[in-house]
Amino acid sequence: MDSILVKGGQTLSGQIPISGAKNACLTLMPAALLTSEPLTLTNAPRLSDIRTMASLLESLGCEVASLQHRRVLAISAGADLNHIADYEIVRRMRASNLVLGPLLAREGRAVVSLPGGCAIGARPMDLHLMGLEALGAKLELKDGYVHGTANGGLKGGTVDFPIVSVGATENVLMAATLAKGTTVINNAAREPEIVDLARCLRAMGAQIEGEGTSTITVQGVESLHGATYQVVSDRIELGTYMLAPAIAGGSVELLGGRRELVASFADKLEQTGVTVEDTDAGLRVTRNGERLRAVDVRTEPFPGFPTDLQAQMMALLTLAEGTSALEETIFENRFMHAPELLRMGAKIDVHGGTAKVEGVERLTGAPVMATDLRASVSLILAGLAAEGETTVARVYHLDRGYERLEEKLGGCGARIERIKG
Repeated sequence: MDSILVKGGQTLSGQIPISGAKNACLTLMPAALLTSEPLTLTNAPRLSDIRTMASLLESLGCEVASLQHRRVLAISAGADLNHIADYEIVRRMRASNLVLGPLLAREGRAVVSLPGGCAIGARPMDLHLMGLEALGAKLELKDGYVHGTANGGLKGGTVDFPIVSVGATENVLMAATLAKGTTVINNAAREPEIVDLARCLRAMGAQIEGEGTSTITVQGVESLHGATYQVVSDRIELGTYMLAPAIAGGSVELLGGRRELVASFADKLEQTGVTVEDTDAGLRVTRNGERLRAVDVRTEPFPGFPTDLQAQMMALLTLAEGTSALEETIFENRFMHAPELLRMGAKIDVHGGTAKVEGVERLTGAPVMATDLRASVSLILAGLAAEGETTVARVYHLDRGYERLEEKLGGCGARIERIKG
């Protein structure tokens, strides 16, 4: 099993290109199920999760072609689709449940395994099911699968989500494009990935209004057509690499980065004493060598502070002067990186959904183990600033969400390498 070796103490300088968004691409790919014409996605990231989704779509009868070094995905869901999404593929990634809405909308039936993914807490599908039932789907949980039918097709309706759910919003939004009549989604997620999905669906002929707000209105159409669409930049990768010069020192330009994608995160980063500037090509992050300042962080749905940047921010705050509080409100069990940071000399006290981080003068390299995708990169960030060597084990998690990380950081002066296991 591969590991990552980081030799700390090197300031960073240079440029890092930001890849297409993993979470956006994983949502756009199932949208191809809504039409028999090809959907072509450009700026696709080259990640294991993308390959998993491609395998799932192929198992459903789609043809998936990777072009231009896998930067372009051409997906064609022909007339003969399979409606069963098998456990052996779905269990590898929670985003696999996003085939449920499109299959019900186009085929009128679907059997989809309950999903898997990182071990950061329960990922219930109750909101997905509630939303699809509001559109007339009949759904039943049996033997670890969701069995759904929509005899006569889905019908427009009003969906009132009790809490914000990105995945449920995406599933219902896709299903509603082919439902008869008008669908109103209240308390909808506002993330950039939702906006990206709506724009792609609109390019395919859907009639959608209100994406990016808490109310989305969809007028169902008879059919959708193919399209070519560019995947938005990955805001979580952007935020992660913004933290690299912040924790290690130096100045790095993030090519393709836009502040509006990470505004709340950028605000918090600036409060620690780091400089964030717009450039013609993206964003530049600079730390001038002064000690960081402690800040409090509370994860929230977009436009709040992203849960997917909480672990990385914790790594930064281990070196900040004073005591920081990080409150995790999205997922339980998302402080599993804390014990590994303790091995590096951090002072962290976790109680329920809150972690108190007392900043230390320095971290020390140590062997640590990744527990999930974002935890893995938080340990690598900590290793950039630590004295000595840090070895991060179980980095297969990392490969689900970060493309060419060693190359991107290494190009800015980081001493980092992959050790083949």
